[in-house]
Amino acid sequence: MNIFLYIIIFIIGSLFGSFFTLAVYRIPKKQDIIHTHSYCPNCNHKLGLLDLFPIISYIALRGKCRYCKEKIRPRYFILEILSGTLFVVFAFLLGIRFETLNLLHIVDFSFVVLYLTFIILIAGIDKENRKVEKSVSIYGIVISIMYMIYLCIVDLTNIYRYAMYLILYIIILTLDTITLKRLAKNSYLIGILLMIITMVIFTSELVVAITLALVLLAIAIYMIICKMKQGRNKQIKSDNYIAKQISIAFYLGTSNIIVLILVLLNSYYV
Repeated sequence: MNIFLYIIIFIIGSLFGSFFTLAVYRIPKKQDIIHTHSYCPNCNHKLGLLDLFPIISYIALRGKCRYCKEKIRPRYFILEILSGTLFVVFAFLLGIRFETLNLLHIVDFSFVVLYLTFIILIAGIDKENRKVEKSVSIYGIVISIMYMIYLCIVDLTNIYRYAMYLILYIIILTLDTITLKRLAKNSYLIGILLMIITMVIFTSELVVAITLALVLLAIAIYMIICKMKQGRNKQIKSDNYIAKQISIAFYLGTSNIIVLILVLLNSYYV
């Protein structure tokens, strides 16, 4: 029976993957992601019901739009598969089983889904635009508050720990509103700080500390590779210029998911 449960979870995950690709494309353009019908970004033709099935529609159409025959970027197909796989991995590591499934398991997994949605959206948008969308940051704050309330009620978690993070949220948002409003409508640094606090609330200080270490390592490797490429192409760019091109939120989100899976794997097999 568990295999059927995981198949259902994979399908749900792939549906979310389809939504992620839509949201990553539309949110930076300030387009509606809920009510506006899906359409081909090349010919703007509204997609039919058969076009909306994740993975299957891509394979059936051989990676092309049904209407204009323009090639669909493979990343949509890949993200749908990865999203479905990710959902199954977390469900398995969190002990979601058909025979032991109960309301608490469903609620816990629902918060995982909400958190993954936050991480993937903020990382995906940053990868494409090097920008942390404030609307996604606010979404992260909202689900964080919901999660803290849930933990305080169900697990009787120490409320003072989360009160500290709420105060940090307020301080950073106040700083963003009062001090930085004249400089930028969407501060990248503020977005990164809000993202880190949300990550801490959902995954713990230890996981985020390891995540930051992994991010620093990845950025260091990236900058070394950039320097090597510049040497071959005889193009000299400053370290500051290279650093400004790095999508930090993308590295944070990707690293956090990897670390979280490794931590859960370690707990599962211990």
